[in-house]
Amino acid sequence: MAAAEFEAFITVDRNLPYQQNVATLPITVIVLVARSNELQALLPLVPRVEEALATLQPRSLVQIGV
Repeated sequence: MAAAEFEAFITVDRNLPYQQNVATLPITVIVLVARSNELQALLPLVPRVEEALATLQPRSLVQIGV
C-alpha cells in the first residue's frame, strides 16, 4: 500500500527484512538501527538517511546504523 504514495519506507523494525521479501516490494526499505527508537537516538542517522533517499533503488534494503 505504501508504494502507491511513497518511494521509500523508513522503519526501526529490524525484523522487517526477515518478515517480508524486500526484493518483491516496489519501494526502498530503510531500516534505522539505533540503541533505541527515541528521537535523540535516531537524529544522528538523519544525514545518512538523506543520502540514501537521494539514491533510491526500488526493491532494495538499506540499513542505517551507528
